[in-house]
Amino acid sequence: MPISSRFAVGIHILTLIEMTREEGVTSSEFIAASVNTNPAVIRKIMGMLKKAGLIEVHPGIAGAKLAKSLSDITLFDIYKAVDVVQENELFSMHESPLPDCPVGKNIQNTIEPLFTAAQLAMEKVLKNVTIEDVVRDIDRKEQIQ
Repeated sequence: MPISSRFAVGIHILTLIEMTREEGVTSSEFIAASVNTNPAVIRKIMGMLKKAGLIEVHPGIAGAKLAKSLSDITLFDIYKAVDVVQENELFSMHESPLPDCPVGKNIQNTIEPLFTAAQLAMEKVLKNVTIEDVVRDIDRKEQIQ
């Protein structure tokens, strides 16, 4: 099962808020149109981003703005904000393998450290990429077209 799409949508929301900042069109309906999803989904994720201190939104007032500078918001911040996975649980272990089987009784202890290392490596990458990097890349790609 892939990581929840809330992560990609969270990145999309923050990037769109920044890139349309001067136009002031960051309502959940506008963002939902860009993401191609329901505004209720956007409001839920925006609530998570607000709770994490990444955006500022005010009930009854359309629009949102970033609560931090672009260079201070990492993809890891978004990953944590939208509850993609529980702490150290990116990879699930199957329950109750057969203890009488040599593989069954040893597989979890063998692969769990590998899973942990893989998750930590991914999280390290996410900590080194900011929304500023994402915005810059999109700007560059738009200039090429």
